[in-house]
Amino acid sequence: MNNKKSVLLLASVMVASGALLAACRANTEEKNAAPTAGASAGAQPDKVNADGMPIVKNPINLEFFAPKRFAASDWNNILLWQEYEKLTNVKVKWNTVDRDNLVEKRNILLAGGDYPDALYGNRLTPSDLMMYGEQGVFVKLNDLIDKYAPNFKKLLDQYPDVKKAITMPDGNIYSFPTVTDPEFKSMLTGAFMWYKPDWLEKTGLPEPQTTDDFYRFLKAIKEKDPNTIPLGGGPGWDYLGKYLQGAWGLGNRGTTHPYVDVDPATNELRFIPADDRYKEMLQYTNKLYNEGLIDKDFFTANADQIIAKGSKGVYAVIADYNPEAVYSNLKGYVGAAALKGPHGDRIYSYIGSPVGSPGQFVITKKNKYPEATVRWVDYLYSDEGSKMFFMGFKDKTYVEKPDGTIDYTDEIKHNPKGLTQDQAVSQYLVWPGVGYPGILKQNYFKGAEGMPASVEAAKKVEPAFIKERWAPFNYTKEETERMTVLRADIETYVKEMTTKFITGGASFDEWSKYTDTLKKMGLSEYMKIYKAGYERYKKN
Repeated sequence: MNNKKSVLLLASVMVASGALLAACRANTEEKNAAPTAGASAGAQPDKVNADGMPIVKNPINLEFFAPKRFAASDWNNILLWQEYEKLTNVKVKWNTVDRDNLVEKRNILLAGGDYPDALYGNRLTPSDLMMYGEQGVFVKLNDLIDKYAPNFKKLLDQYPDVKKAITMPDGNIYSFPTVTDPEFKSMLTGAFMWYKPDWLEKTGLPEPQTTDDFYRFLKAIKEKDPNTIPLGGGPGWDYLGKYLQGAWGLGNRGTTHPYVDVDPATNELRFIPADDRYKEMLQYTNKLYNEGLIDKDFFTANADQIIAKGSKGVYAVIADYNPEAVYSNLKGYVGAAALKGPHGDRIYSYIGSPVGSPGQFVITKKNKYPEATVRWVDYLYSDEGSKMFFMGFKDKTYVEKPDGTIDYTDEIKHNPKGLTQDQAVSQYLVWPGVGYPGILKQNYFKGAEGMPASVEAAKKVEPAFIKERWAPFNYTKEETERMTVLRADIETYVKEMTTKFITGGASFDEWSKYTDTLKKMGLSEYMKIYKAGYERYKKN
């Protein structure tokens, strides 16, 4: 979280992964048993210190592939990794790519066999982990974690859902995930609906408590000031949709599974985008769009364009991460309440599992130092490592206050060059806007989700939090191969049609045609595989 997310990332991953299946099968030489501790060429576990720093007595060199958010930052020269190299004796050569091109570039590397020692922050899906793990491209980590990852091993014991999420059906662990401290509620939610309290005064309306109230509020804003866009942010459906869906009782198992939850009427798995209540939610949003209450660029602009536009103060209500962190010069926004919908539902389903993306760090079979590499990433799960990763270094990126708390320097919080906090942080650290392995703790995360307004926004909606939140499910090799193809078709089609229904590109008279098309694409098989993953998840 932290940061803007590309709302099309999931679809891109699935399309790219599906296209690679044939190529990966052709590379039969890759299908060797994955190496374990000490098994890779040149590994010298006796020269890896069991604990403390440095990790190795004599310096070693590794190469990692990672996404980055801001083009100006060169990870090979950034303060965080320079200082961490001094601490560990592990020198990492960073091969980075803009996050928008991550999936394409990564899949080219994997398909061609030209991959580095580790993939960092790549948000690999369980499907990717299973496929490349079984082929031997990714190292099995079970024994390595037991021997060289005490911090991460402690987390696995403390939070069983983490272990369930990263253990593949073959019993192996191939990756390190992002983990959020379960008490860090504003991180589990991430984005909210934001507004300035003075708009309540200007419109003379109380804070919206229902979907009808919300519509009237946006409409009153437009009537009061035609030059203000009532609702913006995003971009796209992701943040707005997840905020609204709880008012229709949708998404009742959390955001980790955006398309599937449990139908309370039958207690069976439900494909959310084919449900009649999803249709009702889209009809409601279509009304907002048709009446000019949603930014006309909401579904076409990219994140940078939305940030530039929103920083001008043109949005009255923002569906996004904390505007104070994401946009320039926007202050004073507060989180909105959970809305009650037309059927009486009032759940806040925009909240995920403590397990973020499971595939944030993998070690490839080309790595000559897997033991040292595991120790390198394990430090990021410690209290000290988390503090270093997110806050940096005393008097350089953060200062200690008299009460013992820490905060970013004024240069970062109030950048003299007019940079947003995320942009200013990225001159020294690497977390804004991309994935990473490690643990997110409220004490050390001062990004959008950790700001006081975000913490208060989470408290406001906490009474409506859903009770059960699923972690990611995992699938067998055969299920993975089939599910990759099905997802590429079904989920891409859902995204396309959701936008069309909202913007008027498709009439709601076509709803039956839409659901029939989903069936023809193999929705029943999709749900059958999903159920198999769900049953396995419950059993584990």
